[in-house]
Amino acid sequence: KYERDFTTCPNDGFYSFVSQIRNCFNDEWLTFNTDHTGNGNGNMMLVNASGTGGVFFNTIVDGLKPNTTYQFGAWMVNVCGINGSCSPLPPNISIRLYARSGKKLAGFVTGLLSQNEEPHWRKFFGYFVTPPDVSSLTIIMEDNTLGGCGNDFAMDDITFSECVKPPPVVQPKPVLAEKKINKPPAAKAEKKKLTTKVPAPKKEQPILSTEKTTTGIPLTSLPPLDEKPITKLIPQPILTRDNPVVKRIETEPGKIMIDLYDNGEIDGDTVSIYHNNELMISHAGLSDKPIHFEVEVDAARPHHELVMVANNLGSIPPNTSLMIIMANGKRYEVHISSSEQKNAKVEIDLKK
Repeated sequence: KYERDFTTCPNDGFYSFVSQIRNCFNDEWLTFNTDHTGNGNGNMMLVNASGTGGVFFNTIVDGLKPNTTYQFGAWMVNVCGINGSCSPLPPNISIRLYARSGKKLAGFVTGLLSQNEEPHWRKFFGYFVTPPDVSSLTIIMEDNTLGGCGNDFAMDDITFSECVKPPPVVQPKPVLAEKKINKPPAAKAEKKKLTTKVPAPKKEQPILSTEKTTTGIPLTSLPPLDEKPITKLIPQPILTRDNPVVKRIETEPGKIMIDLYDNGEIDGDTVSIYHNNELMISHAGLSDKPIHFEVEVDAARPHHELVMVANNLGSIPPNTSLMIIMANGKRYEVHISSSEQKNAKVEIDLKK
């Protein structure tokens, strides 16, 4: 959904590679004098979000080792100023790694990229293992937030770091001190017993051998404090199935009430419901009595994704349900059909 722009202030739905950001949209965007690494001649990827979100990055990575643990990392920043005219609409980036065969290897979600008064780059990272027959992969990144104003970001320094076990700790062997024998006078030698004192070895701390770079910085050093791990892994039932969007709703701030019923004959259908990739309801049976839950839509929580996962197909496939959504006096009916290969997603967003 994105096209490349060659200006320093791309419009909605465009991206560009720039070394600095300044004077964009009446200074709605923050000023960046360099890219993340501080290189005034380097480049970062600047994305002016499409109003409908979508994939903004898709490329192939070669040269990986099979059957190896890697840390994926990328630095990202919200470029929108905190005092701009747009209401907060933080980007929420999902990252998916695929083998060239199309098999999904891993999925991560950054969570919301918050706005700040000054540029604040943060490293997002997560771990995955390459299969025995995989040495290259496809990386796809998608902005899950809908809306253009306030939903803009930059990215820099994508890394794939091989995780290497440190060498084993080698305990030094104690060195015995030489025996010291005090020689008595010759006349009394036969009456004196020889005594030998061997001091106990000192207890030494384990020493780890750490490989160093040419700059002397340990390769095994801990990450800086401003690095943020990608803690929201995409659950397997969402990662391994298709997730078509069956309904999108824009609403004013307020509490959204949701009821889920069996749609048709009650035949033993059970579902699990995920809210923003977190399990909300597990293995609930659908019937004529509603499964009720609520979500709050406001500036701090502008985007909600509800994914219905079929745990079984009941006696009459597929797994079907009726979702009733009440949002600020408006009623929405959503007819949902899910299977063991396909989930159903409903998106609710704060109205601009």
